[in-house]
Parts: sequence; structure tokens; C-alpha cells
Amino acid sequence: MNTSQLPVPDFYDAKHAADYGYRPDQQAVFEQATAWARSHDVRPSATDRRKVLLLLIDLQKDFCFPAGTLYVGGRSGRGAIEDNDRIARFVYRNLAAITDVTCTLDSHLPFQIFFAPFWVDADGLPLRPHTTIAVGDIREGRVQPNPAVAGWLTNGNYAFLRRQVEFYCEELEAAGKYTLYLWPPHCLLGSDGHALAGVIHEARLFHSFARSAPGRVEVKGGNYLTENYSVLAPEVTRRFDGKPLDQKNAQFRDALLKYDAIVVAGQAASHCVKSSIDDLLGELRTHAPGLVKKVFILRDCMSAVAVPDGRGGFLADYTDDAEAALRRFADAGMHVVTSDTPMADWPGMNG
Repeated sequence: MNTSQLPVPDFYDAKHAADYGYRPDQQAVFEQATAWARSHDVRPSATDRRKVLLLLIDLQKDFCFPAGTLYVGGRSGRGAIEDNDRIARFVYRNLAAITDVTCTLDSHLPFQIFFAPFWVDADGLPLRPHTTIAVGDIREGRVQPNPAVAGWLTNGNYAFLRRQVEFYCEELEAAGKYTLYLWPPHCLLGSDGHALAGVIHEARLFHSFARSAPGRVEVKGGNYLTENYSVLAPEVTRRFDGKPLDQKNAQFRDALLKYDAIVVAGQAASHCVKSSIDDLLGELRTHAPGLVKKVFILRDCMSAVAVPDGRGGFLADYTDDAEAALRRFADAGMHVVTSDTPMADWPGMNG
């Protein structure tokens, strides 16, 4: 593996990390990247003897900017913006060492179980985002699925829909990871917020063109009746009647197992990143336990969900959950590192 760092290209402008509307000129990126590869003797990624994947989770506009519908600002309020600047610089500096970059895309539709329009209260009125729903709320009639949704989602069978959402919340609570939380509509397919942040798209394209790498994208999150924080699996995979609701992403799991090292960054540290690494850890323990110690988590390239209340506090703050997860991953043998440390100095990277 070529671990020598390259300079950040002159065209890169850190101010674009804070610019919701920034769109790189893709043809210009191609021309700059191919010239860069020639001048720095950057070889095609297929020639790498040691295969390193950079897995970038959900670095989309809705998460990465205050103008997005679910900005991951962390406690500082600058979280995802500063993370994206560090991620872009990391890609450029380590261009020759990163074999592939895969970006996941959270991809949603208007009426999904974790969005407020899916639900109504006891009076039939819509719920608000940032509401938490426990199974007791459904059983006691305080909330219920929107009856209008049943017309197209369950062929008019409202009893089925109500039993399924109750079962879903039972499964969430039994798993102990999350209680159902209603998010603002985000990453809706076709919306501006679904797109990658401009500096991330620019960096991934530059890598792809410079290294003749595929620049893959992994889409997740389109099932109406389950959350899909993790790129590897939905939160719930079966219906109340025992039939399948969704399934694990075995194809992507198998693709991950082919790498010698996996580097992870993205948003949010408390949710989609945490869940993806949790599932990755479980899959590696089952299928490739030796690879656990070859997972590197860029702690300075992710932030936790912290929703301001407008009065100096937070409606919800998952920072402590994210920090506890990082400690747990480190205890399991993964490496928690920073983007400004040369990859050659990461523990175990060259072993």
C-alpha cells in the first residue's frame, strides 16, 4: 500500500464545505484528476496489492448544512461542515492509499414509518417531527398510523397496518437500540437534500478519475415500514405474521469482506454511522474475525445528532451515545483514529 501523503490540490476551497449550493464542474474534476495522476505517478486502484476501502456514510446535503432538513451540527453547531472539510482533505492526501471510495445514500419517500405524516394522534391530527413513539402509545390509542396510508400501502387493510406498527415498535424496544423517533422529512428521493455535499462529491469524483476506480454508491432506506440506519441491515426484518419485511444487505457485506482494511466516516455518529459499524462488527465476527482489527474509524470526520431547542439547549442530544459507541468499537479491536494522522502511523494499518 502506498501510504505516502500527497498535497491537497490547489483547486480545493475549504469555504465550499459550508456552501449548500456548491456544485463541482464534473468535467473539470476529470481533467484535473487525470493530470494530477500523471504528475504524481498515481496508479490505477486495480493495481493495489492491499485493498483499502473508504466508506462514507450519508454525507448528503440534508445532513451536512444548516439549510438541510436534518443538519448534524453536533454540540458545536459546526459539526458536519467541519467534518466534510476534513474528509475531503483526507481523500486528497491519501489518494494513492485508498483503493475505493463507496458513498451510502439515505433514500426516503414521504410516508415512511419514521416520518410524522405516517402518524396521527387520537383526534386524527398529524404528529410533529421529533416525537418519540413507544409501543404503549399505540396500544393506548394516543397515536395511530394514518388511515389514509393503508389505502395504498396495505390494500386498505388498516387492521394489518396497525398490528404491524405495534409489532415494529415492540421489536425496536426489544432490541434495545432505538425507540421509534419521528424525524423531519429528509433525503427524499428527487430533492436537493438527497444529493451529496458538494466537496464530498468533488473529492470522490477526483479519486475515481485519478485512480480509475468505480466510485460506487450504496442506496438504503426505501422500505415504508422499517428504519434503515445501517447500510447493512434494516432495523426490523420480519412482519408480525412471521413473513419477511426486509432483509440484510448480504451483497454489500460480501463486497466489504474483500478488503484488507476499511476506513469509516460520515453522518451521523450517533445513528447511521453507529448502526453501520455495529452491523459491520457483527458480520466480521461471523465471517472474517481477523478483519475486525483492520477497521479504522475517523472520529474527527463524524458528528452526533444534537437538535437545538432555540433556547440554548437541545430537543435531543445523542453525543454521549456516539462516544460510548466509539469506546465499544475500540474495545472490540477496531481502531479509532483521526484524519490528520498519516495512515502509515495508524496502529495495525501496515501489519
